[in-house]
Amino acid sequence: MKRWNWLYAGIERIFERPYQAGKIINRRYRIKDCLGMGSYGITYIACDIVTNQYVVLKQMRKTKRNKGTFSFQREAQILQMLHHPRIPKLYDSFTVKGIPHLVMELISGKTIEDLLFKEGKTFPERESFQLLMDILAIVEYIHENGIVHRDLRIPNIILQEGKVYIIDFGLARFLTESGRENNDDIIEKKLRREISVKSDFYALGHFMLFLLYSTYEPTVKEERSWEEELSLSVEARYILRKMLQIDVPYEEISQLSADVNRLLQKFTDGGVNDVIV
Repeated sequence: MKRWNWLYAGIERIFERPYQAGKIINRRYRIKDCLGMGSYGITYIACDIVTNQYVVLKQMRKTKRNKGTFSFQREAQILQMLHHPRIPKLYDSFTVKGIPHLVMELISGKTIEDLLFKEGKTFPERESFQLLMDILAIVEYIHENGIVHRDLRIPNIILQEGKVYIIDFGLARFLTESGRENNDDIIEKKLRREISVKSDFYALGHFMLFLLYSTYEPTVKEERSWEEELSLSVEARYILRKMLQIDVPYEEISQLSADVNRLLQKFTDGGVNDVIV
C-alpha cells in the first residue's frame, strides 16, 4: 500500500508542476511566487499587468478535475455573493487549457499559523477570545448569507494591522446543500466537513486550542487532554466544550457570540478569577 501511495505521489508531482515565476497567465497575470498547494488548487501571488496590482491567482490541480471543478465553481459563486471588507473580493475567473482559474484580492498581513509557529506569538485567554469575537462577526455575515466556510483553520485567518480577515472559501458550501462530501470514518473530519453552522464552530474550537496552547508550558512528560493541560476560566472551558461538541453544541452563532461577549465583559469587570489548573 505504501508503495502505491509513493507512486501516486510521484505521478502527482509530474502533473502538478506549478507555474514558474515570470510566466504570464491568460495574457494578464504575471506569476510572482507560488504560495502553496491545497486539496484542489495551487495558489500564487501574481501581478495584474493591466492594473499593476498584486492579486491571488488560484489554479485548479490537474489531477483533481472531478471534485476540483465543482469546488472552483462553488467558490467563485460564493465569493461573488459575499461583499464584506474582511473577505477577499473575486476579480476574475477563466479557464486555460481546460483548467479553471480564479483571481482574488490579495490580503496582505500574517496568518495566525505564521504568527504562532514562525514568530512565536502568544495568545493569552483574553486576547484569544477577543480574536474569536472578531472572527465571529465575519462568520455571522457568512452564515446570514446561507453559507458555511468549513475550513476555519489557522492558515486561513489573517491579521493585518489589528484587523482580522477570513480567506480560502474553497470548501465553503451553501447550507441548503445536504450531507457530507466524503465518507471518511474519522469523526473529527466528519464534524469539520459537515454542511452545518456547527462545523464552523467545531473548527473554531480547534482554532482556539492552537491560540491557547501558545502560552502552555509542560510540567509533566506525559501528554494529557487540553482540559488537563490548559489553565482556563470556567467560562472559557464551558464555551470550548460546546464548540468542540463535547457538551450539547451551539445551534447558532448568536448563542456562541453571546457567551464569548459575556466572558470578555467579565474580563473588563475583573470578574474572571476562577481559573482551572
